[in-house]
Amino acid sequence: MQDAPLKPFRFEDATRWIRADVPVAMVTIVEVKGSAPREPGIRMLVTASDLVGTIGGGHLEWRGMDIARAMLANRDVRGNPRRRIERIALGPTLGQCCGGVVKLAFEVLGEDDLAWLDAVIAAFAAGRPVQRTVPRSGSITFGPSNALLPAVTLQADDTWIDTLVPDRMHVVLFGAGHVGHALVKVLATLPCRVHWVDERDTLFPGDLADNVEAEATDTPEAVVDQAPAGAYFIVMTHSHALDQQLCERILRRTDFAYFGLIGSKTKRAKFEHRMVEHGIDPARLPEMTCPMGVSGITDKAPAMIAVAIVAQLLQVREQRIAALNAGRLETVHP
Repeated sequence: MQDAPLKPFRFEDATRWIRADVPVAMVTIVEVKGSAPREPGIRMLVTASDLVGTIGGGHLEWRGMDIARAMLANRDVRGNPRRRIERIALGPTLGQCCGGVVKLAFEVLGEDDLAWLDAVIAAFAAGRPVQRTVPRSGSITFGPSNALLPAVTLQADDTWIDTLVPDRMHVVLFGAGHVGHALVKVLATLPCRVHWVDERDTLFPGDLADNVEAEATDTPEAVVDQAPAGAYFIVMTHSHALDQQLCERILRRTDFAYFGLIGSKTKRAKFEHRMVEHGIDPARLPEMTCPMGVSGITDKAPAMIAVAIVAQLLQVREQRIAALNAGRLETVHP
């Protein structure tokens, strides 16, 4: 579809294009019946030459792009709608083996959309959800929401209620060595925020992805304290002594989603012995994952290790979302 790597969906890209006077449309899955590549609430941005995000690839995505670009090409033609709902049967219409039915909502965005877009961006930065009501024509209304998970509800008149929830998978990565670099490359493609910490600022690349923030600091322990609840901590610095200090600091918190330390079972045993000597409750030690990564991957190349670790993070995220849906968690930071 395009030569450059696909970028994750970000509302900031929509505002950037609008302010640069680049015509852009947003495509959102608003309803799914049967089997489909993606779920309601997934969206992408389409311009005449660019694509951000994905609704599942394949023929469905091609069809969505065609409709969006046709709407953009005719946006100034009198009487053409800026919003529409399109029902697409994946089997007979597109020849996809999923066999389900998907309804896509199309919005040609413009300056009058900047108000809700800016509100969403500000709310996401503060970790707050937003709900917007989108009619087939007329003004979009929006405001704060108490939702914990994103959702889309399509009404009989083709108005849709769009609940937008920031992805709270906040990864705090200590260490900018080879594995750290490989990890960041993978995490940069996912809906998460990455706080990348090392003492040596010369190790950070100059072309960081939008969802990655690098910080060179001599006091990484303070970063542990300042991380949000539900953070995913990954420790892999150049120093075993610093690794241990960070581990002890993390285990003094009780609100993280994941805590992993790079290393072997031998390293884990040594760290556990020292941490208990330093006052860490032995009952807390199982909360530290070491070695990290899903089982079955034994290759020690940095890219292989990174994929195994990210897979484990995503497993934890899925488990926490399932717990929220089942009512076992009152709040969640996926």
